[in-house]
Amino acid sequence: MDDQQLARKPRVLCFHGFRTSGKIFEEQTEAWPEFLREKMDLVFVDAPFPAEGGLEELGVAEELFDPPLYEWFQANKDFSEYRNFDECIAFVEDCMMRIGPFDGLMGFSQGASLAAALSGMQAEGVALTSVPKIKFVILISGGKFGGSNFSSPKLAQNAFSSPIECPSLHFLGEKDFGLTNGIELLDSFVDPVVINHPQGHVVPKLDEKGSETMIKFIEKVQELL
Repeated sequence: MDDQQLARKPRVLCFHGFRTSGKIFEEQTEAWPEFLREKMDLVFVDAPFPAEGGLEELGVAEELFDPPLYEWFQANKDFSEYRNFDECIAFVEDCMMRIGPFDGLMGFSQGASLAAALSGMQAEGVALTSVPKIKFVILISGGKFGGSNFSSPKLAQNAFSSPIECPSLHFLGEKDFGLTNGIELLDSFVDPVVINHPQGHVVPKLDEKGSETMIKFIEKVQELL
């Protein structure tokens, strides 16, 4: 029985990036080897809000992604004010109750920032109070609310007030325009595992070392299930 429990695939709720979709995030993760993706039960969902604008302002070619496109919440240009953040958190909790349970969260870009904050918010008792404890997070090109480049939505203002003990795997790209944000996020977790890669703000391809690091992280997580 113990061996069967250790072998269980972690079930992971996946949050896509800003103005993309669950389908697009699923396609982005195909950059990883199939044997690695198959070690997890990945569930991709769409954010609750239709995209309010195009992708050109983000420096991304519009035709790269097929609509419909979505966003988790909105912010002004300097990230000092947020809209629909509380509604986003309620949506996620409802989603976890309807199609869960989930063992962990995985996010890219805006989705990674959300996943990171949720682990801290749940520990603070202000979010995800009706669902099981998040056992781990996988954060790709994420940022930290309340860091040097982002203020914090009111509901998440204490998300990083204490070091987060939830096991975390962080992807940091040396050409990522958000690398500083990713490093700040890294410092918010007690014992982070890091995969550095030479690419930019993307779900990166993994070399042998990166694949080994991710496999070891997943195996460590399985011991918590």
